[in-house]
Amino acid sequence: MRGGFDAMFGSIGRTLLVAAAAAASLISAAPSSPAELDFSGYTVHYPSYQCLYPTAAGLFRVDRHATAVLSRVRLKPQLLFSRYGRVTIEYEISGLYHSSKPLFPLPIDETNRQLFDLTWNPVSEEHYILIHTVDRCYYRYEPSFGEIVVGRQRISWGTGRIWNPTDLFNPINPASFEKIEKDGADAISLKIYLGPFSDVQTVVQPQEKWEDVNGAVRLRTHAGEYDFSLVGGYFDRRITAGGDFAGNLLRAGVRGEGIVSFDPDGEDPGFSKWIVGIDNQFTSELYALLEYHFNGEGGKEPREYDLVRLARGEILNLGRQFLFAQASYLLHPLWNLSVSLNESIGDGSGFAGFLLTYSVSGSADVALGAQHTFGDRFDEYWYYPTSLYLRGIYYF
Repeated sequence: MRGGFDAMFGSIGRTLLVAAAAAASLISAAPSSPAELDFSGYTVHYPSYQCLYPTAAGLFRVDRHATAVLSRVRLKPQLLFSRYGRVTIEYEISGLYHSSKPLFPLPIDETNRQLFDLTWNPVSEEHYILIHTVDRCYYRYEPSFGEIVVGRQRISWGTGRIWNPTDLFNPINPASFEKIEKDGADAISLKIYLGPFSDVQTVVQPQEKWEDVNGAVRLRTHAGEYDFSLVGGYFDRRITAGGDFAGNLLRAGVRGEGIVSFDPDGEDPGFSKWIVGIDNQFTSELYALLEYHFNGEGGKEPREYDLVRLARGEILNLGRQFLFAQASYLLHPLWNLSVSLNESIGDGSGFAGFLLTYSVSGSADVALGAQHTFGDRFDEYWYYPTSLYLRGIYYF
């Protein structure tokens, strides 16, 4: 009986998601306002060389040295029905060539924030994989009182530059240099404006089973030069509450965010996650940031790390404390150099990187980058390869 109810709810959730989008588009599309099509997108290419620690390569039975070419094309058509409503689709085609079996393969399944399977894998060979996915597909309706968004969308919460504990719908791993957008979430979002820079947003993210449905409410406001928000909801069968802030401290920008999460059935003691950060534009050429992250869900030492959940994309980090520093310097109007260092304070592992970018034109740039990982055996970043890569992006 329970399985039948869950299947029925999953079907109802899908139907509501599609029906709401269709109904909203019919309501907002006035005959006197013909639809307009806007089309944009980009293509990005990452040829790279990767090198694993010998013991890591041996443990997972993969080659220590590998070359790879990751290419992505992202198409972003947008249909404007009126000044109040529009439909946005972002279709991504990703191809990965790898000279050997990758330790962390390109994911081909929907994430745990996606109800619909909108991913196709037409080619899956030993050294090459081709993936098509609909990463955004939503209808946005903007009446005078707020905003309604239905479909696969980006729920942009949090103030952190590197980590976002309150971004429970669309997280991303900061060690993933090749990822540009966060994965979309299948959800229904309602935002109501309360005044200048103040609003309340409610988001429901359907799932196949009733007990797996995620939902949250976020209240955002401001006081003086500071913006604040409070968040409360139900994620992954856990009750979660938190908030964030952002503002200025003298010439610098300061920000912070955090959550507490616990199992309502009392099966675990719960945990907290939070960040504090500061950044500053010292001169017109020099910018720097520093961000600290406490991850109460992580392990205190390597033997407590949950590699299975990391591989599934359910968590972003294994350890508990992290410190990230970055500096960017404009060498020339067309040249920019960025260096960064991220360290897991608990085990001392981390990665250091640099990125030298040249602006070819207003719509294209090329870059040379490297990411060197360090750590002892079974430390967090011991599993990641050291990489040297080129990057080319063209926007259209």
